[in-house]
Amino acid sequence: MRFEETPLAGAFLVDSDAVEDERGSFFRASCHREFERQGLAGEFVQASISRNRSCGTVRGMHYQADPRPERKLVRCVRGAVYDVVVDLRRDSATHRRWFGVELSAANGRALYVPAGFAHGFQTLCDDSDVFYQMSEYYVAELSAGVRWDDPAFGIAWPLAATSVSARDREFPDYV
Repeated sequence: MRFEETPLAGAFLVDSDAVEDERGSFFRASCHREFERQGLAGEFVQASISRNRSCGTVRGMHYQADPRPERKLVRCVRGAVYDVVVDLRRDSATHRRWFGVELSAANGRALYVPAGFAHGFQTLCDDSDVFYQMSEYYVAELSAGVRWDDPAFGIAWPLAATSVSARDREFPDYV
């Protein structure tokens, strides 16, 4: 596994070397030891899949609040998405900055999202599936977010949003 720092402290792109033959390919999606060697916590206790029918769908920007903030490892396993993280850690040098990257089934990349970051994505094609591994169990009362189009961040989404849930549209402005 290869870890590439992003412009946001603590967030990493994760690439795996695929072994290919006539049957297809095989690669390691996650390895606790390799994450630890990078100084990253690599234990994940829960995994989820987000299925998305239409190109342009936006989901986010979500996080789990204290006292159980979660780290995530996010990978697109079908189709393609523009994946975005925002640093919400008030004591961070990159506070309020965002980073976006294309994750796709074709490129096999993953994004490691540290605790204290909001996360979201926009689908770049129809029928895109996103696989999440989380370091904490979901706690409904700690589920939170910031608006996907909050001017405090100025995220440059690649497409016009075709579908955004009422919940995601109604998150408050970040202060």
